[in-house]
Amino acid sequence: MASDREYDVVLFGATGFTGGLTAEYLAEHAPPDTRWALAGRNQAKLEAVRDRVAAINPACKELPLLHADTSDTASIEAVARAARVVITTVGPYVRYGEPLVAACARTGTDYLDLTGEPTFIDRMYVKYHAEAVRSGARIVHAAGFDSIPHDLGAYFTVKHLPEGVPLHVEGFVRASADASGGTWHSAIGIFADVRGMIAAERERRRLEGPGPEGRRIRISRRPAPRTRTRWPLPLPTIDPQIVTRSAAANDRYGPDFSYGHYVAVKRLPLAVGMAAGAGAAIALAQLPPTRALLLRMRTPGEGPSAERRAGHWFSVKFVGEGGGERVVTEVSGGDPGYGETAKMIAESALCLAFDDLPATSGQVTTATAMGDALIGRLDRAGITFRVLSEERV
Repeated sequence: MASDREYDVVLFGATGFTGGLTAEYLAEHAPPDTRWALAGRNQAKLEAVRDRVAAINPACKELPLLHADTSDTASIEAVARAARVVITTVGPYVRYGEPLVAACARTGTDYLDLTGEPTFIDRMYVKYHAEAVRSGARIVHAAGFDSIPHDLGAYFTVKHLPEGVPLHVEGFVRASADASGGTWHSAIGIFADVRGMIAAERERRRLEGPGPEGRRIRISRRPAPRTRTRWPLPLPTIDPQIVTRSAAANDRYGPDFSYGHYVAVKRLPLAVGMAAGAGAAIALAQLPPTRALLLRMRTPGEGPSAERRAGHWFSVKFVGEGGGERVVTEVSGGDPGYGETAKMIAESALCLAFDDLPATSGQVTTATAMGDALIGRLDRAGITFRVLSEERV
């Protein structure tokens, strides 16, 4: 990465709820010599965020504020050219994300976002992966709860299994959390554009061509057996795609790797209700009037109080098997939707900016781009990666 960039990290979207938490985290935890800045379209709101973070760290009183608006290509290009790493928390990304991806791919700037939108990720691969490879930019999507705990957790699990043998890993998600307004709007957008999602995935597959030669990488569709205490339901998020893309990029996942992703529910009626609720939301999102009603249920930029977030938590347990061995691991932390997501994307930015990492470029996953270095950062920051005994599944 060019050493003459003005800033190590630029945060775009700091005036939003999760963006503001990310700014607070950087103010408290970034090394003192980190050159970072806030970017957005509303100067007054940026100044208010700067005042907030200056109360945490007085050194932030003179934090630079950059004008950036996704409808103004020149302003986005200027931000990309000024930074080594750009974080964006501005979603839904399918609506607002492309200009910044394009600018980072052109200028060789590392890019991070929080998207869980498959259509956006696949379209950005089709349009900008090759250009990012040429420029040296690392385009890293899904650098929050979607999908860092699952991507790095599967990678952590694989490293505790034998090498050179077929491996199967299953992830079981439990959480107590509130979905953000931005996440809700992104989810409704995904539900409403299933055809677009399928088309984008097909185009990506056409460009990618066959998988890695001599290896088989796939998402497992088989039902997971009920554990002693939980009912597993398939979880249709972006996470399995991210995990299998990491596997395709790394021979350590073995010659034959499969991954299954589930939400672990304690009571069967709750499992049935969750499945029915998801089906209803997908159906209602197909029609403009009912989709509008769904979108009005939550407003982007809003989020729960600090007191409410303090009671939130998440746990993802992984069961890995291969070569006659079995391992159970866990990734766990606090509030997944806000506090830990802000921590994850901020630590990812610092990792890209400062850590000794493998040489990668183009659209890459967190496990591929940062792997062990990011696990170490997150573990030190309070997101725990550990091996469990089988009895605790």
